Amino acid sequence: MLAAVVLVGAVVTQSHGSTNNASPTPSRARVPARPGSAPGPASATPAGVPPLPAFAPPPDIGANCQYQPSPDPASKAATLPPSGRVSTEPAPIHAVISTNFGDIGVQLANNESPCAVNSFTSLAKQGFYDNTICGRMIDEPEGGTLLFGGPDADGGGGAGYEFADEYPTNQYKADDPALKATVIYPRGTMALATNGPNTNGSQFFLVFRDAEIEPTSTVFGSVDEAGLATLDKIAKVGVAGNRTRGMPTSTVTITSVQVG
Repeated sequence: MLAAVVLVGAVVTQSHGSTNNASPTPSRARVPARPGSAPGPASATPAGVPPLPAFAPPPDIGANCQYQPSPDPASKAATLPPSGRVSTEPAPIHAVISTNFGDIGVQLANNESPCAVNSFTSLAKQGFYDNTICGRMIDEPEGGTLLFGGPDADGGGGAGYEFADEYPTNQYKADDPALKATVIYPRGTMALATNGPNTNGSQFFLVFRDAEIEPTSTVFGSVDEAGLATLDKIAKVGVAGNRTRGMPTSTVTITSVQVG
């Protein structure tokens, strides 16, 4: 069902574990460094690739979050988040993703992507993410990411609904060619994984090394310093089969997600 459009070679994780590869490229403005976005071990921003655009709140932000049934059914039972107006306060919401490698503290960007935060917190409170695994690690020169949020045994699947893109996609006009050019999603970014426009769901990825990605993956949080240490610990296990993308060598399991 869902997918990770992650790095220059986009990786799509379908509900039944199939994968599809695509390719993006550059574009656009500056954003202040996010908490946890400082370059980590072996992190380097590729020359000529711009940062994420500065955030300018759309006039209708959070006004009408809609969660529609997706073409693929839910892999694990979940109640849809409440639709309609979603408050952008408090601006940051703290959450802790507990894993068998340690805790990952995150600040959810409720003032930038309230529909995404509303979805994530709803699923977390339902225990949807409990006992799910990291379905894919990407460790390439263009960046490093860890994919989570799919309830299937291979880390795929989803909650059976989808919703619209938010920041940074909403900083561009729909026909802006910059949407097809890569920007830097900095280390510590938490973003949604999709298989096309407005197909956000339960899957998300965490960036452990600055990554080149088209600005179409909704950013909805950032990892704190202690959480970054956990990401680095996970990254060190490497990809199974000595590859650059695939399942981690050791199973990485989310044991719980606590919000607030």
